[in-house]
Amino acid sequence: MSVAQRERADLVATLHTVGPDAPTLCEGWTARDLAAHLVLRERRLDATPGIAFAPLAGYTAKVQRQIAESTDWNDLLAMIASGPPIFSPFKLLDPLVNVTEMFVHHEDVRRAAPGWAPRDLDGQTVSALRRPIPLISRVAMAKVPARVMLRTPEGRELARVGRGPDVTVTGAAEELLLFALGRNAVRAAFTGHDDAVAAVIAAPRGL
Repeated sequence: MSVAQRERADLVATLHTVGPDAPTLCEGWTARDLAAHLVLRERRLDATPGIAFAPLAGYTAKVQRQIAESTDWNDLLAMIASGPPIFSPFKLLDPLVNVTEMFVHHEDVRRAAPGWAPRDLDGQTVSALRRPIPLISRVAMAKVPARVMLRTPEGRELARVGRGPDVTVTGAAEELLLFALGRNAVRAAFTGHDDAVAAVIAAPRGL
């Protein structure tokens, strides 16, 4: 089983546990909305472009609402669990593009609950999550008003993006990935002028 497949299975298990009305870190989304997003992404290719292309976002949101409202919760989870259908481009790309997707959305559910704690991830998963950080951070953090370095507690620099005052974010690779993608529910340390750090945290981040 690949890392992406394990994360998918773990996400589905967590969704089963918390139920459709549980909150998530995605503003305005319940667990049902997040599940509908995942189904749309892999099964409604006509609506997928609006996830990243703002002019089409209205249509994507409409289709997502339809999926959420018209599909039984257990059926939604079954569709996520079964993975991309044969006609989906995500079928071939699953090991590459779905590690981040499944991990981040799993944490969106887990970390919206009080008392959350980071999971103890195996080395293969950490490596898979660390690999895309240099590329993702350049895109996701393009608007940060500082020169931000992302580094691990061991001192390994994973990315350096932006311009302005220096800010260093130190944390495990998975925490840095979540931060780059706009999540603030992370275990990380911030070094730099207080105003610069606050500006980085408040800046738009994500894909």
